[in-house]
Amino acid sequence: MELSEAQARVDAWIGQFEEGYWPPLANLARLTEEVGELARLLNHRFGPKTKKPSEAEQDLGEELADVLFVLLVIANEQKIDMGSALEKVLEKYRLRDADRWAPKKGL
Repeated sequence: MELSEAQARVDAWIGQFEEGYWPPLANLARLTEEVGELARLLNHRFGPKTKKPSEAEQDLGEELADVLFVLLVIANEQKIDMGSALEKVLEKYRLRDADRWAPKKGL
């Protein structure tokens, strides 16, 4: 799915409710909650904190998608085209970090 399609689908979903988009700071709180859930899952899998036996299994892809969903909500509410924004960021990293790490041989 293209980012523009993802933003359109998120907008269509939100658009079916009277409340519409939440204010920016409420969305930031939602994003923080979702990143916290992602952090908890990664800590359970790769960190020292083990999962309680009573805790349900979590899907890493779903947790990442929850974060992406809220990011797209924020972008939509702020009228930001995430495809264009990501292109700019990738170019920034390409220029800034071109000589930062050793390239793989043969590329």
